[in-house]
Amino acid sequence: MGFSADNLKGFILALLSSGFIGASFIIKKKGLRRAAASGTRAGVGGHSYLLEPLWWAGMITMIVGEVANFVAYAFAPAVLVTPLGALSIIVSAVLAHFILREKLYKLGVLGCVMCIAGSVVIVIHAPMEREITSVQELWSMATQTAFLLYVASVLVVVFVLVCHFAPRYGNTNVLVFTAICSLMGSLSVMSVKALGTALKLTFEVAIFEDWDGQNAGSIISEICGFIVVLSGTVLLHATKDSERSSSSRGNYASLSPSLSTRLCAGNGELLKHDEEDVASSEEICLRRQ
Repeated sequence: MGFSADNLKGFILALLSSGFIGASFIIKKKGLRRAAASGTRAGVGGHSYLLEPLWWAGMITMIVGEVANFVAYAFAPAVLVTPLGALSIIVSAVLAHFILREKLYKLGVLGCVMCIAGSVVIVIHAPMEREITSVQELWSMATQTAFLLYVASVLVVVFVLVCHFAPRYGNTNVLVFTAICSLMGSLSVMSVKALGTALKLTFEVAIFEDWDGQNAGSIISEICGFIVVLSGTVLLHATKDSERSSSSRGNYASLSPSLSTRLCAGNGELLKHDEEDVASSEEICLRRQ
């Protein structure tokens, strides 16, 4: 059994991911049921579930689980993390039995036991992962001829399955879509693994290397100094905005009397012109008579 410290971190993160993702399905379904009781069901085009806090709680729970699953690939081999994702099905089945009152039959219980047994076997015999020390090394592994040939062959097979077999046999044979998902899943798992490893190496080389010779007190002081600088910047912007608003109000108050005076003067001129027009029209009428 090759179980290193990184494998343990990845194992714990994968378990947490399965728990969060499995629980999110139940929370979202509760939210959908509650939304359907007061509006149109989502299955027939309703969107009332978007206003249901319980559905959003389930969505946030799923996001947390997916983030934990992504980070798990950075620490543990894919052969350890990926099969542990099946534990989310067990969490969903158990919670659905107790919360949603959905009956869990004997075959379902047997399936849960088999998933647990398989996960234990995988954890016990998890391989030691090759240590990667730089992003350049990761890139050289990704550009190997064997890997590029595998990617090309997978894309060709998936294209044939989607364009030829899926329209003809997709509705009658479940293996067609299962093969498509499995082949594309192999590429997505390797991509996530590579991205997670690259981010891990970037944070350890670019961030923590400068703090190797410092103690905990110095690091905390630097963080506090950064927070003080950030707070001072926010206060400066807040003060500038308040000064602008107060000055604009003062200018408006000083301009108001002159503006009203001009308007009154303008109205007086208008009234004067109106009276002159009326007088001239009366004179014209008298002259005609």
